[in-house]
Amino acid sequence: MKIHEEILKTARRVCSKPTWAFTLNEIVCAMPHRNEGSVRTHVSSRCCVNAPSNHLSRWPYFKRLDRGVYEIQKAYRGGTGQQARNGEPLRVAEDFPEYGPEPLSLRPSIHAVVTESEGLYTAECLEVAVVTQGASLDQILINLRESLELFMSGEDHNLLGLEPDPRLVLNFETQARLN
Repeated sequence: MKIHEEILKTARRVCSKPTWAFTLNEIVCAMPHRNEGSVRTHVSSRCCVNAPSNHLSRWPYFKRLDRGVYEIQKAYRGGTGQQARNGEPLRVAEDFPEYGPEPLSLRPSIHAVVTESEGLYTAECLEVAVVTQGASLDQILINLRESLELFMSGEDHNLLGLEPDPRLVLNFETQARLN
């Protein structure tokens, strides 16, 4: 399923009826298996009728009502019987269950970004809320593994969008010295 179709499906599921309104954060939280930036860009720009046209491909699914608040356009609410201009039923306007479990594609790894400042290293995970520090890269790896072990104990990996035994991927960011 393409990301824009999945976002529309998710918006239908989380929106407040009868207003068909939802917030951007509701969509981001409901799609932890997708890149947050991609979801935000699709909702606020690529799938929004009153956003500036910065993209070649756009879908008129949503209308921005207020900062971070969107409404599903009538033609895409599902179950409306609306038809496209050629007389065919709109494929994206299918009925979906209100709520229920959806199969997630689980991520096989947790990514962490390591930065160094004044001799102290900081690691911040992107998929889960874990941040730790250490005096060396070896120490940061030890601290990060311990922190993740504590965080993940008792957590349902499926709800976090992670496989049961995820890998740890570290990216080290440093300032470029061009002198």
